[in-house]
Amino acid sequence: MRIIFMGTPDFAVPALRALHAAGHEIACAYTQPPRPAGRGKKLMPSPVQVEAERLGLMVRSPLSLRGGEAQADFAALGADVAVVAAYGLILPQPVLDAPRRGCLNIHASLLPRWRGAAPIHRAVMAGDAETGVTIMQMEAGLDSGPMLHKVAVPIGRKTTGELVEELAAVGAAAMVEVLADLAAFPPEVQDEAQAIYAPKIDKAESRIDWAEPAEVIERRVRGLAPFPGAWFELEGERIKLLLAEVVDASDAPGRVLDDDFTIACGSGAVRPVKLQRAGKPVLEREAFLRGRPVARGTMLA
Repeated sequence: MRIIFMGTPDFAVPALRALHAAGHEIACAYTQPPRPAGRGKKLMPSPVQVEAERLGLMVRSPLSLRGGEAQADFAALGADVAVVAAYGLILPQPVLDAPRRGCLNIHASLLPRWRGAAPIHRAVMAGDAETGVTIMQMEAGLDSGPMLHKVAVPIGRKTTGELVEELAAVGAAAMVEVLADLAAFPPEVQDEAQAIYAPKIDKAESRIDWAEPAEVIERRVRGLAPFPGAWFELEGERIKLLLAEVVDASDAPGRVLDDDFTIACGSGAVRPVKLQRAGKPVLEREAFLRGRPVARGTMLA
């Protein structure tokens, strides 16, 4: 097929590679414009732009697709289908209608559960047993279009970062499978009664509330790892907690119970596994405590 690929972050790169390797003609890769990054705030191209240029593909990075000229340029590519993976721009109706077979999205949840901006984070934080990817036909509504293919993935104790990497590969393979025989994947209308929204992560959600149950805190830690990262204050210093385990212990929420950094919660307790001080590398608990001992009885905020 003649494809327009639309994506921006690392999550989208495996799909671009897989479609190219499958022999599809990629007419153009659309991606977000370069953004300032690093200490020098140098403009950095998106991961999709880097990969597309490595593959020798044409790249476009418009600020918007709402203008008539941008829409005409898109339609002039004469695509059979547009494949979208975490692109980051709203697609107006003329763009959705331009490809002969429409626009197909790789969405990182088992729709209709977790529509919206942060489906992986929300699935982990909610304690879902599984997540997955859905290949869906795009329409004007938010992740509400008909579903063509779903692939489930168990969550277990994976972090959001680990699931992003896994689901990127699963989604790439699923999209290649669908495009190999579109007729074999009849669209299924989503059940609106089962729809749940996955809003963008708010900064306030990153601060750990030790009054919550240990199981809830452990899921929050995994759901926010590696970014933006759950955090707490230790004697005025902000510490990121990137992995923790639930422990059978109790005391006042936020109190350090022993020399192994067990922390009491609203019910139960957690013990950090991986932590990070500001500007420092991620450390296992033992290494962290060698550099920053925490006394039994310390109260965390």
